[in-house]
Amino acid sequence: MVSTLVRTVLGDVDPGQLGVCDAHDHLFLRSPRLPGQELGDASAARAELAAFRAVGGGAVAQWTPYGMGRRVADLPRLSRDSGVHVVCATGLHQAAHYSPELLESLRGRLAEVFVSELTDGVGPSGVRAGIIKVAGGFHGLDAHARWTMTAAAEAHRATGAPIAVHLELGTGALDVLDLLCGELGVAPHRVILGHLNRSPDLTVQRQAAESGAYLAFDGPSRAHHATDWSMPDAVRALAEAGFGDRLLLGGDTVVAGARSVDGGPGMPYLLRRVGPRLAVELGEELVGRLFRENPAQAFSVEWR
Repeated sequence: MVSTLVRTVLGDVDPGQLGVCDAHDHLFLRSPRLPGQELGDASAARAELAAFRAVGGGAVAQWTPYGMGRRVADLPRLSRDSGVHVVCATGLHQAAHYSPELLESLRGRLAEVFVSELTDGVGPSGVRAGIIKVAGGFHGLDAHARWTMTAAAEAHRATGAPIAVHLELGTGALDVLDLLCGELGVAPHRVILGHLNRSPDLTVQRQAAESGAYLAFDGPSRAHHATDWSMPDAVRALAEAGFGDRLLLGGDTVVAGARSVDGGPGMPYLLRRVGPRLAVELGEELVGRLFRENPAQAFSVEWR
């Protein structure tokens, strides 16, 4: 029998070891679209992980992809020091986050880069990525998105790695599924759709869940669009429709001011406020599944 494992920065682990998981967040992130707001302080990242651990957190999936300041070499020590499992990403975000020169340097070899970071490790660090992060556009997919998703599908076929997708303002979920799962043949349960809370269309959310993909509600560290006030209704509706095993929760802390150690809600907010809020309507058992069993399944792979 082939076992499934979660690929963390300290090596592959049994999915049951993750514990309570923040399924989408960032310890480090840098982008020209967020000048002066970089997540680049290792001491602050260590303190944030410690704060998350103090409220019961056991694992974090960092969705920061290639070329956006991942600081992968720092992640193993931060994971060891905090006692929190960390999954890091390969992949590529929207074109606006990169220089034209960097993108041109990846032409013709993008899937190869993804596969190498998943199997051999990221650069000289030797730390292996455990997910592939790509991104759609606003209500559609441009040529860059199609390029990166095609490479992600190729890397998935070579390794088994899950594909995590940034949905711009929560839109374009069905277009992403049409491309990744329809045209490119990726099994839906290997796709994680991020930011669905930002476009609270219950019909689209249900259609996405019916496909078999995972749906990540991942923005409670910021009061952005309908993130906080409509998310519990969406989660309840999906759970009542029988899709409680498809749902994930994350914090998506992308700027320094959103970290708890810098005065924002940060990663601990997910367990201090979001979890208890959901438990009022959904019950402790389902919320436990969203934090434990679902991410353990979403991130576990029969690695090739």
